[in-house]
Amino acid sequence: MPLDSRIGSRGTRILRATGTAERGVVMAASDNAVQLALLGGFLLSHHGRPVALSSGAQRLLALLALQNGAHRAAAATQLWPDSPPSRAAANLRSALWRGRRVGAQPLIDAAGPRLRLSPAARVDVLEIREQATRGLGEPIPPRGEFDTLLNGLSRDLLPGWTEDWLLLERERWDQIRLHTLEELAQHLLLAGNHLLALQTALAAIAIEPIRETAHRTVMEIHIAEGNAASALKHYQRYRTVLHRELGVTPSPLMAELARTLLGD
Repeated sequence: MPLDSRIGSRGTRILRATGTAERGVVMAASDNAVQLALLGGFLLSHHGRPVALSSGAQRLLALLALQNGAHRAAAATQLWPDSPPSRAAANLRSALWRGRRVGAQPLIDAAGPRLRLSPAARVDVLEIREQATRGLGEPIPPRGEFDTLLNGLSRDLLPGWTEDWLLLERERWDQIRLHTLEELAQHLLLAGNHLLALQTALAAIAIEPIRETAHRTVMEIHIAEGNAASALKHYQRYRTVLHRELGVTPSPLMAELARTLLGD
């Protein structure tokens, strides 16, 4: 994802996405005619216009994008696991024919046994994933760009799709975005951007409500703002949820933070 390099408050460096796609998902600004959005739902666009595809073609494009290509036999088995091999292969040929190109633009490289998504297609989740794996080290964006980035990280991967092959891809995406949001919240907290830090930490909590890291960051934000009572209330709510859902208590690290607020 192309990034604009700016210095945020106190000289802290953070992310800045430079473009958007439909549905509010982060996409890089470019001259590419084909964009594939998988966050918040499937959307293929060509020169900014939605492209209608069959269900099989949609799933083939998504599989190739998320798995960096696949052999024909593996793709057929994953996409149609309940069909006999001959029927699955026929379904794959049909999906390939329907989704191989849009207009004159090739979408799938079908030369040889391994199918690959054309590098000309920009994929929203891959762009965010690439930036996340490089780590946070870019300037804090202006509010509009930040909201777009946060929106992209907050979106589920292909919600409503029930395919087994997608389970691991969803888990991978969830771990990437959770760690990115948590790290970004800490960057914003250190920069003194308490409101954006709080929004970012709460976005992580919405993805995984019982994960402790973001809850602890929320407490630290309240403390930094001088709102000890708010920090303690958040701890108590989290402790209640954790006990109700799992029958356990917060970690000693978080409990010690709460005891500090109580003056113990």
